[in-house]
Amino acid sequence: MKKNDLNSPSVNDPAQFGKVVVLFGGNSAERAISLDSGRAVLNALHHRQVDAHGLDAGQDLLGQLARGGYDRAFVILHGRGGEDGTVQGALETMGIAYTGTGVLGSALGMDKARTKYLWQAAGIPTPPFRIVTSQDELMAAARELGFPLCVKPIHEGSSIGASKVTDSSGLMEAWYLAARYDSLVLAERWIDGVEYTAAILGKTVLPFIRLETPRIFYDFDAKYCDGAGTQYHCPCGLDADQEKSFGDIAFRAFEVLGARGWGRVDFLCDASGEPWFIEVNTIPGMTDHSLVPMAAQAVGMSFDQLVWQILETSF
Repeated sequence: MKKNDLNSPSVNDPAQFGKVVVLFGGNSAERAISLDSGRAVLNALHHRQVDAHGLDAGQDLLGQLARGGYDRAFVILHGRGGEDGTVQGALETMGIAYTGTGVLGSALGMDKARTKYLWQAAGIPTPPFRIVTSQDELMAAARELGFPLCVKPIHEGSSIGASKVTDSSGLMEAWYLAARYDSLVLAERWIDGVEYTAAILGKTVLPFIRLETPRIFYDFDAKYCDGAGTQYHCPCGLDADQEKSFGDIAFRAFEVLGARGWGRVDFLCDASGEPWFIEVNTIPGMTDHSLVPMAAQAVGMSFDQLVWQILETSF
């Protein structure tokens, strides 16, 4: 893992940030989560005396940004229309600095299939997959990849529209669920194993979190619904050498996409101990039960400190 002193910020005076807009909400399927994340980020910045202003990213976003006189943006939009490079491109055109990953890395990170194509080219292990645009193509993918399969929209986060399919009888239901959210659907070989997430801040891979859920997989309800029974383990249970090795791959998987600043890489470890990388989140959740704050807490970083250091990535 790459190391630096996470408790030594490069900005000491909140006035150096200038006037900050926190962009949250938007119109994606993850709007409700983004609203929660945005409120938490805004409160943290206010605690640190940053001149921060919340803005729900609606249809008049560009006009509101132009009128606001903002120096930089903390982007905490999840999903399409905010995490996919569109807002990042607008901010660059307007000359407003912003947190996290740029236009290209954001677009690639939001596209699960293109992410996996790049990973395959770079030698990063990721489960075999096919892009499907119809029920017939999904059936053909199932014959080629075998069962079980994970079927999910290519351009959604938070496991929205995702399902596990164990035999041909479940294919149509999985297709209809995924196709509700996207015309492009990913059929991916299911990996049975332990799920981990690697949070990245700057050049540092934070301690892994191991996820356990009584549900079929770590789906939307397991992530966000109280009482889902999800357990989070940090330390994750891997030995130090293995965690370092997997952390190095996770950081490379992040950088290959052009991601920067902060984010999260999710992967599974199968019964033979081999990692399989699933996806990158370039703007992960920042709610009271989100994974990046948990990982930061494991190295003694408070939520307010974490938010401050993410805002520093706008420089």
